[in-house]
Amino acid sequence: MRSIDTLEQFYEIMSETRSTRRVLTCLHFRNEPYSDAHIAPLKEALLYLNRIPEANGQKCLKLDDKKTILLDLTYEIGELKKDIFFLEHNEPDFFKMLADLHDNFAKEVAEGVNKLKDIHFKAFITDRDGTVNNYCGRYASSIQSAYNAVFLSRFAQCCTDNSIILTSAPLDNIGLVDLSVSPKNAFIFAGSKGREYFNKEGKRCQFPIAQEKQNILNMLNEKLGNLVKEPKYLQFSLIGSGLQYKFGQTTIARQDITKTIPEDESLAFKAIVASIIKEIDPENKFFRTEDTGKDLELILTIENSDDSQELKDFDKGDGVTFLNNDLKLEMETGPNLICGDTNSDVPMLPSAIEKSKDVYSVFVTKDDALKEKVRNTCKNSIIVSEPDILVTILNNLAQ
Repeated sequence: MRSIDTLEQFYEIMSETRSTRRVLTCLHFRNEPYSDAHIAPLKEALLYLNRIPEANGQKCLKLDDKKTILLDLTYEIGELKKDIFFLEHNEPDFFKMLADLHDNFAKEVAEGVNKLKDIHFKAFITDRDGTVNNYCGRYASSIQSAYNAVFLSRFAQCCTDNSIILTSAPLDNIGLVDLSVSPKNAFIFAGSKGREYFNKEGKRCQFPIAQEKQNILNMLNEKLGNLVKEPKYLQFSLIGSGLQYKFGQTTIARQDITKTIPEDESLAFKAIVASIIKEIDPENKFFRTEDTGKDLELILTIENSDDSQELKDFDKGDGVTFLNNDLKLEMETGPNLICGDTNSDVPMLPSAIEKSKDVYSVFVTKDDALKEKVRNTCKNSIIVSEPDILVTILNNLAQ
């Protein structure tokens, strides 16, 4: 038996579940047999997580000898439970489990399948967190579930020519590829809003950045790295997205989805980061800052494509265009499927529609304003309420 007392031990055991899930995903995907011994490490991990001491309904872990942190482990525990059930039962029973967890599950799945059936997509481009993966309070422990990987990989294999996970997160070094358990070559992984990707041969490809801009981004990264080494600010590197060095962009968390940080501390930290940016970029020439309420996205500017002299931040629409050109996706021939869950995913839609009018979209949201924006942007749009509903629709289309 192991005791999970520290945050470091917690991340260690979550990393171990990734290896187990990768093996089980490949075996299940290929319809090859696996035994109770294969599943046992997931059961042990669930046991260890459940045994972590609680305070105020949250799990209590040590940051160091002096400080502890309270964590909501709903994602980690919930996805382990779902994986174990998925691997030990048939799929109709698993769908019943999901229906018990999500309101209107069967109705939304049926409607989505009906609208997308019999379509083979030239390109399937989707965001990850909140879209095809349930939200987690910490990016570093948001390991993809085996059932999720099986469902998405089936769709990628049967219903698309090219399938791409496009996220604002880093590509590796605690990034997108480190959290995925999908079979090899099922997806092309694109990080940093599409500025960088690994192709199916494993080669890293990147959107070009001027050396002057890279130098100033390096300066920002050094200052932020030193900042979160200070005991007072260490917590901001350990919650939510933490400190992520991306290609052409840096993300620093100021809050997480369970509001671990008191709001006054979060806003004070935001002000400190803003002062650092002002110090190194006083004329706002190099950076644009996007505050999601949880993360501060510090993004290098690019020239606007409309021939104006204005600078803009690199968004996911720019990422779609770069990937289409660099990978020769031929999105112009359509049809294409775009999936997202936030306003930052919306730029993918007009970017895809510019290339082909034959575009479908599925957005995961309960936000009425976002629903309206998506529907006004893409006529062939579907709205669902949960990532599990979207991945089940995709799985059923493949079946």
